[in-house]
Amino acid sequence: MPLLALLLLCVPASLLAQHRARDLGVAPGIFAPGPRNAITDVAGVRVGHATIVRGDSVRTGVTAVLPHAGNPFLDRVPAAIHVGNGFGKLLGVTQVRELGELESPILLTCTLCVWKAADALVAWMLRQPGMERVRSINVLVGETNDGGLNAIRSRPVEAADVEQALATADTGAVAEGAVGAGAGTEAFGWKGGIGTSSRRLPTALGGWTVGVLVQSNFGGILQVLGVPVGVRLGRHAYRSAVAPAPGDGSIMIVVATDAPVGDRNLARLASRAMLGLARTGSFAANGSGDYVIAFSTAPSLRRTPGAAPAAGAELGNEAASPLFAAVVEATEEAIYNSLFMAVAVESNGRRVEALPLDRLRPLLAEYGVTRR
Repeated sequence: MPLLALLLLCVPASLLAQHRARDLGVAPGIFAPGPRNAITDVAGVRVGHATIVRGDSVRTGVTAVLPHAGNPFLDRVPAAIHVGNGFGKLLGVTQVRELGELESPILLTCTLCVWKAADALVAWMLRQPGMERVRSINVLVGETNDGGLNAIRSRPVEAADVEQALATADTGAVAEGAVGAGAGTEAFGWKGGIGTSSRRLPTALGGWTVGVLVQSNFGGILQVLGVPVGVRLGRHAYRSAVAPAPGDGSIMIVVATDAPVGDRNLARLASRAMLGLARTGSFAANGSGDYVIAFSTAPSLRRTPGAAPAAGAELGNEAASPLFAAVVEATEEAIYNSLFMAVAVESNGRRVEALPLDRLRPLLAEYGVTRR
């Protein structure tokens, strides 16, 4: 057994309650992450959470992703959306697809809270300076269904929660696991949540950064760098006729890059995130809503209503392949982080355990997965 694998086995289980994937030697791909290994490694991108815990039945929240420090309505970024499987709600999708631009922060929340969150976001945006004459806003709000751990019919998200997520959004480290929109989610039969990762391309390939944030709430047969974790731990889709667990659920994936990529190639970039999702063991079940939102923060491609078009050139098609590889790697790792950083949650009459890292550790060692 490799020395580093043996070292992993010597770490007390109590210290493995919450660890990012790289702490256990799980580092997908060949490219290095940014300094935070988070979507906020893309300069200017901000993330904020509001985690809602009320009584013994409400576990949900809001996660906000803002593309830059300015007003996204007045300083729009190119954007695209890819739908892997459309069993879900993504408010605002048609206008983003038609115009190829994002004009609001991105909110993630619970299924029955989408419209309340959207209403609060519209109200917040209308209050911003320069918005006094605005009569139409296309806000983008996505969801996953956390009804197993959350009293979802109570629609617990309030305007104050949305405003908290927006107000606390910053460019630093991103809280992961059972926080924000991931407070009540489940993935692969264990506790899911928020996860993030990034990749920074070498200078020879442009030096661009790609960051990914996920809200994991889906099923399948969990694999970690090819290790058949779900099978070996006995928890996976179709494991028995008694508990078929068909792999339903959803995932929201947000992709950011500082590369000057227009909406057409952003759509191509977004579609590649599905390959990272597949690497973790998802097969995009019938009841799974699998959505990817991608945007570029490149200042040269910003769009200001009424202003002259920017003169910035977009990357050519041939320069897109390294970005595609980066988004696959970062998506895979973000999903692992959403699981590894989650904790067990008891609510709504149920308890969902976290992925047992003390049992995962020897599996990784057995299959030779070590630190890099």
